[in-house]
Amino acid sequence: MGENFDKLRKISGTVFDLASAVSLLEWDQQTYMPPGGSEGRASQIATLSRMAHELFIGDEFGAALEAAEAEVDPDSDEARIVWRLKRDVHKSRRVPADWVEEHEHTVRLAFNAWVNARAASDFSAFRPHLEKVLRLKLAYAEFFQPYESPYDPLLDNYEPGMKTSSVKQVFDQLRREQVPLVEAIAERADAVDDSFLHQPFDDRTQWDFGLQVIRDLGYDFERGRQDKAVHPFCTSFNKNDVRITNRINGNFFGPTMFGSMHEAGHAIYDQGIANNLDRIPIMSGSSLTSSHHASHGIHESQSRMMENLVGRSRAFWQAYYPRLQQAFPSQLGQVSLDSFYRAINRVRPSLIRVEADEATYNLHIMLRFEIELELMRGNLAAADLPEAWNSKIQEFLGLTPPNDAQGVLQDIHWADGYIGYFPTYTLGNLIACQLWEQLEQDVPNLSAQIAAGKFENLVGWLHENIHQHGAKFQPMELLKHVTGQGLTAQPYLRYLKSKYGEIYGLN
Repeated sequence: MGENFDKLRKISGTVFDLASAVSLLEWDQQTYMPPGGSEGRASQIATLSRMAHELFIGDEFGAALEAAEAEVDPDSDEARIVWRLKRDVHKSRRVPADWVEEHEHTVRLAFNAWVNARAASDFSAFRPHLEKVLRLKLAYAEFFQPYESPYDPLLDNYEPGMKTSSVKQVFDQLRREQVPLVEAIAERADAVDDSFLHQPFDDRTQWDFGLQVIRDLGYDFERGRQDKAVHPFCTSFNKNDVRITNRINGNFFGPTMFGSMHEAGHAIYDQGIANNLDRIPIMSGSSLTSSHHASHGIHESQSRMMENLVGRSRAFWQAYYPRLQQAFPSQLGQVSLDSFYRAINRVRPSLIRVEADEATYNLHIMLRFEIELELMRGNLAAADLPEAWNSKIQEFLGLTPPNDAQGVLQDIHWADGYIGYFPTYTLGNLIACQLWEQLEQDVPNLSAQIAAGKFENLVGWLHENIHQHGAKFQPMELLKHVTGQGLTAQPYLRYLKSKYGEIYGLN
């Protein structure tokens, strides 16, 4: 590396450190911070976020970027780093520092209001905060005029290069295929019994079992930890300090287990990024972040893969079900592996997204996407959200929430300002299956390895093909490099129809 690139790395490292400090303060707010600290914490995060933003868009950073670009080999990793930084600096320069400071202060207070409103199941207590968040998001979109849709600038923060029209096209295709599948399954709803999953399961035992599983998968606890939070998440301060959180449902086996595997999928990605790509800040959402990834869709592919393609597979439980029976002998000792496997894959429309089965999960995302579009187009006011939510979930899933906590208040995303994020979950589902088909070709005895509790080749393949590259490639460029084709829903649809056709006798 040359002198100019070294200078760019030094300045980038300073921005990265400020973003890492923000991430640490946010992690603490959601885990251990006393409730009374909210106002002070909001100010701290707003101040550091503004400092990072101003340094990132400043003349010194810009000059270092131009000098480094002239120096690096166009085919090198350094050139890729410069390309990503240029893209993000170009976007960031369109956003005033005053907006960044106000946004970060607003969402930190909105988070605390959301926690309290959710606990009380009272949307009205959260509404004023959400109205401020929406006002800021509408203002943010205007910084990027002209656009096809006011949703485009927000979506691009999470899925670079993706347009709202493209997401809608994908979602329309999925809905045409998934709704008939769910309807066919509904006609055989009694074919699967999961009643034994809905009984008391000791909190500590569930937690410890999940910790052992994700340790086996490859989550390095020398460089990570799991704590409790209202809403599970993963955060990275650098590749050697990647933390996850989870929550416990003591009366339902599944959410805690699969929540751990989901967040571990994110964390294993961040822990696997190449050393030379560490300490490079990137834009994520509306602010700089210390997490590195090609996109949130790619990131979600890793979490959804671990949660579903691994965690809900028959092969995985061939290795782990005997251990789970030992942990919960009275609940599961007399339940066969086949019955357990079918139960954890039961299809049943549900109110809570993070507890949804694979066949209905995308419908949860689609209804949120449609609501966010209406919010950004100015066709839906915050005051009307509970009614709109209830109407949409009735339309998509045939359900009516009994309260706000199980309806419009269930997700953290709007409090955190993550409007535009939800589509990445469905994109992650599609990408996960596309990668999995390639993985099975490259590791032909993959299922047998998983059934033996061996994950080295699985995670090794992901490290080599996905993780190590971090944000070096555009998401669709990375996907095509690994699989030979762009984004397609066909592997995902093949997976769903094959798996649930077998479970429900539809084939």
